[in-house]
Amino acid sequence: MLDPLILLSLTGVGLLAGFVDAVAGGGGLIGIPALLFAGLPPVAALATNKVQGACGTAMAVVTYWRRGFVDIRALALSALFTLCGSVIGALVVKRLDVSILITLVPIALIAIALYFLFAPNLSDTDKHARLPFARFVPLMGFCLGFYDGIFGPGTGSFMTIGFVTLFGLGLTRATGHTKLLNLTSNIAALLVFIPSGDVLWPAAIAMAIGQLAGGYIGARTGIRYGAKLIRPLVVVVSIALALKLLFFP
Repeated sequence: MLDPLILLSLTGVGLLAGFVDAVAGGGGLIGIPALLFAGLPPVAALATNKVQGACGTAMAVVTYWRRGFVDIRALALSALFTLCGSVIGALVVKRLDVSILITLVPIALIAIALYFLFAPNLSDTDKHARLPFARFVPLMGFCLGFYDGIFGPGTGSFMTIGFVTLFGLGLTRATGHTKLLNLTSNIAALLVFIPSGDVLWPAAIAMAIGQLAGGYIGARTGIRYGAKLIRPLVVVVSIALALKLLFFP
């Protein structure tokens, strides 16, 4: 059993992780190190982080949806494809050599950071889509769900950049749509972790309480300040993820 003070600290960590994740993604950068520091083995830390992260993401999805920034009906098929891709990725990961991703993904994340930093037309205004939404968002969901199943870091950043550059969504709507697909991908991971008994439930519940509050506050903050807040946070999170993968793989 974890000490009550550690559980209370994990609740605070969950709040911070939920806030950051609801705005820009990358909450695992905060949650997983905290769980490892609390003494959880790596697999238990990953599994527990998925549970509490899913709670915060669900709260963020509901908040973005209630403010009109997520069209659940339009994303239903994409969510299903994301779920399927993530499950398949989790099932085949042991047969694949994913070591090359440790080099390629940081490069892609730095490219995303540079795009969000220097692109002059990033705003909350929807623009002309380069690809048909209904036909290609499910494909993007499946591919990034598969990536999340076999590796994971940066999935939210990749989804957001896809919604902005390929489908013309404004940054706040892109973030809301990303949260929904992230949630289905997290659920796929839980289908693997929970039956295997890898989740440490006291820690998961403590962090989930913080995540629910953080996800709500983060989503409300992202909606209120829009691209002015989301844009710099995406840059910071993408660079932090890239550095983590390069120096602490």
